[in-house]
Amino acid sequence: MKFVDEAFIDIAAGDGGNGCVSFRHEKYKEFGGPNGGDGGRGGHVFAVADPNLNTLVDFRYTRRFEAKRGQHGMGSDMFGAAGDDITLKVPVGTIITDAETGEVLFELLQPGEVITIAKGGDGGFGNLRFKSAINRAPRQKTPGWPGERRSLKLELKVLADVGLLGLPNAGKSTLITAISNARPRIADYPFTTLHPNLGVVRVGPEQSFVVADLPGLIEGASEGAGLGHLFLRHLQRTRLLLHVVDMAPFDDNVDPVAQAKGIVAELKKYDKSLYDKPRWLVLNKLDMVPAEEREARVKDFVKRMKYKGPVFQISALTHEGCDQLVKAVYEQVKKQQVAEQPSVEIDPRFKDEPSA
Repeated sequence: MKFVDEAFIDIAAGDGGNGCVSFRHEKYKEFGGPNGGDGGRGGHVFAVADPNLNTLVDFRYTRRFEAKRGQHGMGSDMFGAAGDDITLKVPVGTIITDAETGEVLFELLQPGEVITIAKGGDGGFGNLRFKSAINRAPRQKTPGWPGERRSLKLELKVLADVGLLGLPNAGKSTLITAISNARPRIADYPFTTLHPNLGVVRVGPEQSFVVADLPGLIEGASEGAGLGHLFLRHLQRTRLLLHVVDMAPFDDNVDPVAQAKGIVAELKKYDKSLYDKPRWLVLNKLDMVPAEEREARVKDFVKRMKYKGPVFQISALTHEGCDQLVKAVYEQVKKQQVAEQPSVEIDPRFKDEPSA
Protein backbone atom coordinates (compact mmCIF):
# COMPACT_ATOMS: atom_id res chain seq x y z
CA MET A 1 0.00 0.00 0.00
CA LYS A 2 1.27 3.46 -0.83
CA PHE A 3 2.19 5.49 2.24
CA VAL A 4 0.30 8.76 2.34
CA ASP A 5 0.84 10.93 5.40
CA GLU A 6 -0.95 14.11 4.32
CA ALA A 7 -4.37 14.76 2.79
CA PHE A 8 -6.78 17.64 2.30
CA ILE A 9 -10.52 17.03 2.59
CA ASP A 10 -13.79 18.98 2.70
CA ILE A 11 -16.47 17.90 5.14
CA ALA A 12 -20.06 19.03 5.52
CA ALA A 13 -22.41 18.09 8.34
CA GLY A 14 -26.07 17.76 7.47
CA ASP A 15 -28.44 20.72 7.58
CA GLY A 16 -31.37 20.60 9.97
CA GLY A 17 -34.81 19.86 8.58
CA ASN A 18 -37.38 22.66 8.31
CA GLY A 19 -40.28 23.04 10.70
CA CYS A 20 -43.81 22.43 9.45
CA VAL A 21 -46.97 24.55 9.50
CA SER A 22 -49.99 22.30 9.82
CA PHE A 23 -53.37 22.24 11.55
CA ARG A 24 -55.43 19.35 12.78
CA HIS A 25 -58.32 18.49 10.51
CA GLU A 26 -60.94 16.23 12.04
CA LYS A 27 -64.61 15.79 11.37
CA TYR A 28 -66.76 18.03 13.55
CA LYS A 29 -63.66 19.89 14.85
CA GLU A 30 -63.53 23.16 13.01
CA PHE A 31 -60.58 24.60 14.95
CA GLY A 32 -58.30 21.65 15.57
CA GLY A 33 -55.24 23.71 16.43
CA PRO A 34 -51.61 23.53 15.21
CA ASN A 35 -49.83 20.19 14.86
CA GLY A 36 -46.76 20.97 12.75
CA GLY A 37 -43.67 19.13 14.00
CA ASP A 38 -40.03 20.20 14.22
CA GLY A 39 -37.42 19.26 11.66
CA GLY A 40 -34.76 16.66 12.49
CA ARG A 41 -31.15 17.59 13.15
CA GLY A 42 -28.57 17.10 10.46
CA GLY A 43 -26.05 14.28 10.59
CA HIS A 44 -22.74 14.77 12.41
CA VAL A 45 -19.29 13.97 11.00
CA PHE A 46 -17.11 11.90 13.34
CA ALA A 47 -13.51 10.71 13.13
CA VAL A 48 -12.25 7.55 14.82
CA ALA A 49 -8.66 6.39 15.32
CA ASP A 50 -8.44 2.96 13.71
CA PRO A 51 -5.34 0.93 14.77
CA ASN A 52 -5.68 -1.19 11.62
CA LEU A 53 -4.83 1.76 9.36
CA ASN A 54 -1.33 3.11 8.83
CA THR A 55 -1.83 5.52 5.94
CA LEU A 56 -4.15 8.29 4.75
CA VAL A 57 -4.30 6.90 1.23
CA ASP A 58 -8.11 6.54 1.32
CA PHE A 59 -8.42 10.33 1.52
CA ARG A 60 -6.21 10.86 -1.51
CA TYR A 61 -8.99 9.83 -3.90
CA THR A 62 -12.16 10.75 -2.00
CA ARG A 63 -11.93 14.29 -0.70
CA ARG A 64 -15.48 15.38 0.07
CA PHE A 65 -17.65 13.87 2.77
CA GLU A 66 -21.22 14.98 3.44
CA ALA A 67 -23.61 13.81 6.14
CA LYS A 68 -27.34 13.57 5.41
CA ARG A 69 -29.66 16.46 6.23
CA GLY A 70 -32.44 16.08 8.77
CA GLN A 71 -35.95 15.23 7.63
CA HIS A 72 -38.50 18.06 7.53
CA GLY A 73 -41.22 18.22 10.15
CA MET A 74 -44.69 16.97 9.23
CA GLY A 75 -48.26 17.35 10.38
CA SER A 76 -49.97 15.24 13.03
CA ASP A 77 -47.27 16.20 15.56
CA MET A 78 -44.62 14.27 13.61
CA PHE A 79 -41.05 15.44 14.04
CA GLY A 80 -38.50 14.85 11.30
CA ALA A 81 -35.90 12.09 11.69
CA ALA A 82 -32.29 13.01 12.32
CA GLY A 83 -29.90 12.74 9.38
CA ASP A 84 -27.49 9.82 9.20
CA ASP A 85 -24.06 10.47 10.74
CA ILE A 86 -20.85 9.53 8.96
CA THR A 87 -17.60 8.34 10.55
CA LEU A 88 -14.18 8.79 8.98
CA LYS A 89 -11.58 6.17 9.92
CA VAL A 90 -8.08 7.57 10.28
CA PRO A 91 -4.81 6.06 11.53
CA VAL A 92 -3.73 6.51 15.13
CA GLY A 93 -1.50 9.58 15.30
CA THR A 94 -3.53 11.70 12.87
CA ILE A 95 -3.55 15.46 13.45
CA ILE A 96 -6.52 17.40 12.08
CA THR A 97 -5.95 21.08 11.32
CA ASP A 98 -8.02 23.81 9.71
CA ALA A 99 -6.75 24.08 6.13
CA GLU A 100 -7.49 27.81 5.98
CA THR A 101 -6.11 29.04 9.31
CA GLY A 102 -3.60 26.29 10.11
CA GLU A 103 -5.09 25.90 13.61
CA VAL A 104 -4.70 22.44 15.11
CA LEU A 105 -8.20 21.20 15.94
CA PHE A 106 -7.77 17.60 17.06
CA GLU A 107 -5.14 14.91 17.65
CA LEU A 108 -6.12 11.25 17.63
CA LEU A 109 -3.52 9.47 19.73
CA GLN A 110 -5.46 6.59 21.31
CA PRO A 111 -6.84 3.58 19.38
CA GLY A 112 -10.63 3.78 19.20
CA GLU A 113 -10.73 7.46 20.14
CA VAL A 114 -13.77 9.19 18.61
CA ILE A 115 -14.19 12.93 18.04
CA THR A 116 -16.84 15.12 16.43
CA ILE A 117 -15.26 17.19 13.67
CA ALA A 118 -18.48 18.77 12.33
CA LYS A 119 -21.85 19.12 14.02
CA GLY A 120 -25.12 18.80 12.17
CA GLY A 121 -27.54 21.73 12.20
CA ASP A 122 -30.49 21.78 14.56
CA GLY A 123 -33.95 21.24 13.13
CA GLY A 124 -36.34 24.15 12.67
CA PHE A 125 -39.42 24.65 14.83
CA GLY A 126 -42.89 23.73 13.59
CA ASN A 127 -45.93 25.87 14.37
CA LEU A 128 -46.79 23.60 17.30
CA ARG A 129 -43.92 25.31 19.16
CA PHE A 130 -45.52 28.73 18.79
CA LYS A 131 -48.91 27.86 20.23
CA SER A 132 -49.85 30.02 23.22
CA ALA A 133 -52.88 31.36 25.04
CA ILE A 134 -52.90 34.47 22.86
CA ASN A 135 -51.80 32.78 19.64
CA ARG A 136 -54.11 29.83 19.12
CA ALA A 137 -53.45 29.42 15.40
CA PRO A 138 -49.74 30.23 14.80
CA ARG A 139 -48.48 30.16 11.27
CA GLN A 140 -44.86 30.65 12.16
CA LYS A 141 -42.14 28.12 11.50
CA THR A 142 -38.34 28.28 11.29
CA PRO A 143 -35.96 26.73 8.78
CA GLY A 144 -33.36 24.21 9.85
CA TRP A 145 -29.92 25.44 10.84
CA PRO A 146 -27.05 24.73 8.43
CA GLY A 147 -24.52 22.11 9.40
CA GLU A 148 -20.85 22.93 9.90
CA ARG A 149 -18.64 22.94 6.84
CA ARG A 150 -14.87 22.76 7.00
CA SER A 151 -11.80 22.36 4.86
CA LEU A 152 -9.37 20.19 6.79
CA LYS A 153 -5.81 19.02 6.53
CA LEU A 154 -5.09 15.52 7.81
CA GLU A 155 -1.51 14.89 8.82
CA LEU A 156 -0.14 11.59 10.07
CA LYS A 157 2.83 11.62 12.41
CA VAL A 158 4.29 8.19 12.91
CA LEU A 159 3.90 6.98 16.50
CA ALA A 160 7.26 5.45 17.36
CA ASP A 161 9.41 5.33 20.47
CA VAL A 162 12.67 5.45 18.55
CA GLY A 163 13.54 7.18 15.28
CA LEU A 164 16.47 6.25 13.04
CA LEU A 165 18.20 9.32 11.70
CA GLY A 166 20.91 9.50 9.09
CA LEU A 167 21.97 10.03 5.52
CA PRO A 168 20.76 7.84 2.66
CA ASN A 169 22.58 4.50 2.61
CA ALA A 170 23.71 4.83 6.23
CA GLY A 171 22.23 1.38 6.87
CA LYS A 172 19.02 2.37 8.64
CA SER A 173 16.85 -0.05 6.66
CA THR A 174 19.29 -2.88 7.29
CA LEU A 175 19.32 -2.04 10.99
CA ILE A 176 15.54 -2.02 11.36
CA THR A 177 15.45 -5.35 9.52
CA ALA A 178 18.05 -6.79 11.88
CA ILE A 179 16.33 -5.78 15.12
CA SER A 180 12.60 -5.79 14.30
CA ASN A 181 9.86 -7.44 12.28
CA ALA A 182 9.93 -4.74 9.56
CA ARG A 183 11.07 -5.73 6.09
CA PRO A 184 11.80 -2.56 4.10
CA ARG A 185 13.31 -2.52 0.64
CA ILE A 186 17.11 -2.60 0.77
CA ALA A 187 19.52 -1.92 -2.09
CA ASP A 188 23.23 -2.59 -2.48
CA TYR A 189 23.82 0.85 -4.02
CA PRO A 190 23.22 4.40 -2.72
CA PHE A 191 19.48 4.34 -2.19
CA THR A 192 17.05 6.13 0.08
CA THR A 193 13.86 4.86 1.67
CA LEU A 194 10.87 6.58 0.08
CA HIS A 195 8.52 6.39 3.06
CA PRO A 196 8.76 5.66 6.79
CA ASN A 197 8.86 2.04 7.91
CA LEU A 198 7.70 0.96 11.37
CA GLY A 199 8.98 -2.09 13.19
CA VAL A 200 8.29 -3.62 16.59
CA VAL A 201 11.46 -4.60 18.44
CA ARG A 202 10.90 -7.44 20.90
CA VAL A 203 13.40 -7.40 23.77
CA GLY A 204 11.78 -10.03 25.97
CA PRO A 205 8.40 -11.19 27.30
CA GLU A 206 6.17 -8.11 27.45
CA GLN A 207 9.18 -5.96 26.61
CA SER A 208 9.13 -4.18 23.27
CA PHE A 209 9.31 -0.79 21.60
CA VAL A 210 8.48 0.68 18.20
CA VAL A 211 11.20 1.96 15.90
CA ALA A 212 10.74 4.09 12.77
CA ASP A 213 13.11 4.07 9.81
CA LEU A 214 12.72 7.47 8.16
CA PRO A 215 13.89 8.62 4.74
CA GLY A 216 17.49 9.81 4.69
CA LEU A 217 18.29 13.46 5.17
CA ILE A 218 20.64 15.50 3.03
CA GLU A 219 22.10 18.94 3.50
CA GLY A 220 19.41 21.57 3.03
CA ALA A 221 16.58 19.23 4.05
CA SER A 222 15.11 21.78 6.45
CA GLU A 223 14.67 24.13 3.45
CA GLY A 224 13.06 21.40 1.36
CA ALA A 225 15.97 19.65 -0.35
CA GLY A 226 15.51 15.94 -0.96
CA LEU A 227 12.81 13.85 0.68
CA GLY A 228 13.89 13.99 4.31
CA HIS A 229 12.15 17.29 5.08
CA LEU A 230 8.79 15.68 4.29
CA PHE A 231 9.26 13.26 7.17
CA LEU A 232 11.21 15.23 9.77
CA ARG A 233 7.94 15.86 11.61
CA HIS A 234 7.63 12.13 12.26
CA LEU A 235 10.61 12.39 14.60
CA GLN A 236 8.74 14.84 16.85
CA ARG A 237 6.79 12.06 18.57
CA THR A 238 9.79 9.84 19.27
CA ARG A 239 11.44 9.57 22.69
CA LEU A 240 14.92 8.78 21.40
CA LEU A 241 16.83 9.40 18.18
CA LEU A 242 19.47 7.01 16.91
CA HIS A 243 21.86 8.81 14.60
CA VAL A 244 23.14 6.08 12.28
CA VAL A 245 26.48 6.87 10.64
CA ASP A 246 28.12 5.00 7.77
CA MET A 247 31.71 4.36 8.89
CA ALA A 248 32.66 2.84 5.53
CA PRO A 249 31.25 5.15 2.82
CA PHE A 250 31.44 4.23 -0.87
CA ASP A 251 33.52 7.29 -1.65
CA ASP A 252 36.84 7.48 0.21
CA ASN A 253 36.79 11.27 -0.13
CA VAL A 254 33.61 11.53 1.97
CA ASP A 255 34.12 12.62 5.56
CA PRO A 256 31.58 10.88 7.88
CA VAL A 257 32.12 13.54 10.55
CA ALA A 258 31.18 16.37 8.20
CA GLN A 259 28.11 14.45 7.08
CA ALA A 260 27.02 13.72 10.65
CA LYS A 261 27.45 17.38 11.65
CA GLY A 262 25.36 18.37 8.64
CA ILE A 263 22.50 16.14 9.82
CA VAL A 264 22.62 17.64 13.31
CA ALA A 265 22.58 21.13 11.80
CA GLU A 266 19.46 20.26 9.77
CA LEU A 267 17.71 19.08 12.92
CA LYS A 268 18.50 22.33 14.71
CA LYS A 269 17.27 24.41 11.78
CA TYR A 270 14.03 22.48 11.49
CA ASP A 271 12.99 22.33 15.13
CA LYS A 272 14.93 23.20 18.29
CA SER A 273 12.85 20.79 20.39
CA LEU A 274 13.74 18.01 17.96
CA TYR A 275 17.41 18.92 18.26
CA ASP A 276 17.15 18.76 22.06
CA LYS A 277 15.76 15.20 22.12
CA PRO A 278 18.05 12.45 23.44
CA ARG A 279 20.26 11.42 20.52
CA TRP A 280 22.66 8.51 20.47
CA LEU A 281 25.40 7.78 17.95
CA VAL A 282 25.24 4.42 16.19
CA LEU A 283 28.38 3.79 14.15
CA ASN A 284 27.39 1.25 11.50
CA LYS A 285 29.16 -0.93 8.91
CA LEU A 286 32.18 -1.55 11.15
CA ASP A 287 32.42 -5.04 9.63
CA MET A 288 33.83 -3.27 6.55
CA VAL A 289 36.53 -1.54 8.61
CA PRO A 290 39.73 -3.55 9.28
CA ALA A 291 39.74 -4.79 12.89
CA GLU A 292 43.07 -3.12 13.67
CA GLU A 293 41.70 0.26 12.52
CA ARG A 294 38.30 0.20 14.25
CA GLU A 295 39.27 1.56 17.67
CA ALA A 296 41.36 4.41 16.27
CA ARG A 297 38.73 5.35 13.69
CA VAL A 298 35.91 5.38 16.27
CA LYS A 299 37.95 7.49 18.72
CA ASP A 300 38.86 9.94 15.98
CA PHE A 301 35.22 10.22 14.89
CA VAL A 302 33.90 10.88 18.40
CA LYS A 303 36.68 13.40 19.13
CA ARG A 304 36.10 15.39 15.95
CA MET A 305 32.33 15.16 16.40
CA LYS A 306 32.74 16.57 19.95
CA TYR A 307 30.08 14.13 21.05
CA LYS A 308 29.78 13.15 24.72
CA GLY A 309 26.73 10.88 24.71
CA PRO A 310 26.36 7.11 24.31
CA VAL A 311 28.17 5.60 21.31
CA PHE A 312 27.38 2.15 19.89
CA GLN A 313 29.55 0.27 17.42
CA ILE A 314 27.54 -2.14 15.29
CA SER A 315 27.24 -3.96 12.02
CA ALA A 316 23.60 -4.17 11.01
CA LEU A 317 24.51 -6.69 8.30
CA THR A 318 26.19 -9.18 10.64
CA HIS A 319 24.12 -8.17 13.72
CA GLU A 320 27.30 -7.43 15.62
CA GLY A 321 26.55 -5.14 18.59
CA CYS A 322 22.81 -5.05 17.84
CA ASP A 323 21.75 -6.90 21.01
CA GLN A 324 23.56 -4.44 23.27
CA LEU A 325 22.02 -1.54 21.36
CA VAL A 326 18.48 -2.94 21.62
CA LYS A 327 18.74 -3.56 25.37
CA ALA A 328 20.13 -0.08 26.04
CA VAL A 329 17.43 1.54 23.90
CA TYR A 330 14.68 -0.37 25.71
CA GLU A 331 15.98 0.73 29.11
CA GLN A 332 16.06 4.36 27.96
CA VAL A 333 12.55 4.22 26.48
CA LYS A 334 11.20 2.51 29.60
CA LYS A 335 12.78 5.15 31.81
CA GLN A 336 11.18 7.95 29.80
CA GLN A 337 7.79 6.21 29.79
CA VAL A 338 7.88 6.00 33.59
CA ALA A 339 8.93 9.66 33.85
CA GLU A 340 6.04 10.73 31.61
CA GLN A 341 3.40 8.95 33.67
CA PRO A 342 1.51 11.26 36.05
CA SER A 343 2.22 10.72 39.71
CA VAL A 344 -0.56 9.06 41.67
CA GLU A 345 -1.29 10.50 45.09
CA ILE A 346 -1.73 7.92 47.84
CA ASP A 347 -4.72 8.29 50.11
CA PRO A 348 -3.33 9.52 53.44
CA ARG A 349 -5.35 6.84 55.25
CA PHE A 350 -3.24 4.11 53.61
CA LYS A 351 0.22 5.72 53.56
CA ASP A 352 1.46 3.91 56.66
CA GLU A 353 0.17 0.49 55.66
CA PRO A 354 2.81 -2.00 54.45
CA SER A 355 2.61 -2.94 50.79
CA ALA A 356 1.39 -6.43 49.97
